[in-house]
Amino acid sequence: MIPLQHFLFISAALFSLGLFAIITRKNAIQILMGIELMINASILNIVAFGKYDKIDNTGQVFGLFIIVLAAAAVAVALVIIMNLYKRVKTIDPNQTNLLKG
Repeated sequence: MIPLQHFLFISAALFSLGLFAIITRKNAIQILMGIELMINASILNIVAFGKYDKIDNTGQVFGLFIIVLAAAAVAVALVIIMNLYKRVKTIDPNQTNLLKG
């Protein structure tokens, strides 16, 4: 059986890659991909702790629920980015000051 520390190490690496992508990227789609990496890292943690809890399948069910919510959030974010591109003609978050009052 694979020890819990391996899952936690992979999850920490995924979370770090997602955080690095959010900090360094200038493209809104790539920032969304970084957010998805961070969400997947948290899902991996939940499922790993649920597996080693050995009570029931709560971790897997909760992980599936988070996947559904993350997919819905990404769909909404992509629609917002598409509408922003239609108005401003760029998806660079630093160049879009449309929402400033």
